[in-house]
Amino acid sequence: MEWKLQIQNEFDRAEKCRSRNNEGQARVCARRAAGIAIREYLARRGRRVPSVSAYDLLNLLKEDEHLPADLKLIADHLTMRVSEQFKLPVEVDLIGEARLLCDRLLSK
Repeated sequence: MEWKLQIQNEFDRAEKCRSRNNEGQARVCARRAAGIAIREYLARRGRRVPSVSAYDLLNLLKEDEHLPADLKLIADHLTMRVSEQFKLPVEVDLIGEARLLCDRLLSK
């Protein structure tokens, strides 16, 4: 159950970064939390974890035929590139979306 603590630590860091107006680092922490959850999700299904990179795992998740479309959309948001002004092209709360992704992946 160490993964639960790791996920919570990443979300705690994300919230601290957001409170300091460092949204870029908050995105990184949210993405790392999602990566930890994806590794656990894959392990529970007996699948080999092909990468330690949260970004790579999010891209892999977008191709999972068993995953609902709303979770694929969250994975897509978490892998979006920011603009030169460090803004996402859509208005989303990546911390909130990452929490939802983690909860849904690991609730089964």
